[in-house]
Amino acid sequence: MEKLQLIGERMLAFLSDLISFGNTYIGTYLLIILLLIAGFYFTFKTQFVQFRMIKEMIKLLGDGVGKSSKDGKVSSFQAFCISTASRVGTGNIAGVALAIAVGGPGSVFWMWIIALIGGASSFVESTLAQIYKVKDASGAYRGGPAYYIEKGLNKRWLGLLFSILITITFGFVFNAVQANTITEAFQTAFGMDKLFMGIILAIVTAAVIFGGVQRIAKVSEIIVPVLAVAYVLVALLVIALNITKIPAMISLIVSNAFDFSSFASGAFGVMFIQGVKRGLFSNEAGMGSAPNAAATAEVNHPVQQGLIQTLGVFTDTILICSCTAFVILLSGIYADSDLTGIQLTQAALTSQIGVIGNYFVAFCILLFAFSSIIGNYYYGESNIEFMSAKKFWLVAYRIIVVGMIIFGSLTKVAIVWDLADLFMSFMAIVNLIAILLLGKFAFKALKNYTDQKKQGVKNPIFKASDIEGLTNVDEWK
Repeated sequence: MEKLQLIGERMLAFLSDLISFGNTYIGTYLLIILLLIAGFYFTFKTQFVQFRMIKEMIKLLGDGVGKSSKDGKVSSFQAFCISTASRVGTGNIAGVALAIAVGGPGSVFWMWIIALIGGASSFVESTLAQIYKVKDASGAYRGGPAYYIEKGLNKRWLGLLFSILITITFGFVFNAVQANTITEAFQTAFGMDKLFMGIILAIVTAAVIFGGVQRIAKVSEIIVPVLAVAYVLVALLVIALNITKIPAMISLIVSNAFDFSSFASGAFGVMFIQGVKRGLFSNEAGMGSAPNAAATAEVNHPVQQGLIQTLGVFTDTILICSCTAFVILLSGIYADSDLTGIQLTQAALTSQIGVIGNYFVAFCILLFAFSSIIGNYYYGESNIEFMSAKKFWLVAYRIIVVGMIIFGSLTKVAIVWDLADLFMSFMAIVNLIAILLLGKFAFKALKNYTDQKKQGVKNPIFKASDIEGLTNVDEWK
């Protein structure tokens, strides 16, 4: 019996080392290099679409606010909220704090730069999701990487692989992580029992996800704007209280970002990688997750949703992540403390606005993480429907998601989280290869859109026949 136990421990240790190796070389180096290459390539090919059309992005998003969904469909603003719900999670509060604690203030600068570059990747993948979207039995649209891989590259097996990876990663494990963060935050702030909190969270989640994509859209449409505004307002309060320190803070971020004197010691590399990882993994540009939400929108032209989703990257990183970074840097606590992650953010905010800061962070964690849970869930739902049209699998998926929320509330198994990170890396690599091969259709769609705008068309209309070589498209005829 002891020998079997010893063998089991050794196998677990070997598996842990293998996953760690994969996360280091595939999830960090290979994936970051691919994301950077794709980001720069799409930026140049779209002629810096994420900058030159930002006014159009804001206009389109504004036009979608208040528009109600109909006939099972989702509005462009609701689709934006679903993807932002998934993007904006505990990483915006805990992840940024970790980057500053490990990499220093300069990591914030590289976080910004990577988000600005990644906006082009987000535009391409979301535009492709719109081009290749399909309609389900209820009349709602769905799509994403699995769909454009099958239809655009004629490789269903690769689409199935992507579907499996994203369902396990986002639908199951990442949702367990979010649930774990909520219960820990509430136990710390209010002494609430983890099981009790986990059961409540599971019940509320079930009530939302069993209502289908329209209910998910409506809940996201309420939570995301309210939460974002509340968090930004508190950050602005902290900035106002420290207004004289702002120039010094900005100077610290920039000077630390270009502190090449620390290159020899490896500190510069740590700072750069922390900033890049936070930027890339927070806004998910190019990762293949947000396109699943982008495909649900009913729009007149695929480029419209591509532009709106690009704004989601900026909302996540340039706005929300920066709020966390400014609160931490202005407090100065990061320099004289061993705290990291969520504890650092809580301590920084508490030092600025008193004990209410601790409770406010716990409240934000609840809504940030819950919004991520329902956003992550939808990514899995869309891909379950890609794999099989049988309702049994969708119901089974929903039950497992609810079970994983209770599991995550009570348990934290490091190897499971590490495995999810590795799965996400493989998922992202599959998506990057696909959008690099299919990107030409997004470029042509963008040209079609801008040409119509130049001709005075206020609301451009897309037809698949307008794009030479575009085939196997269900909609847009």
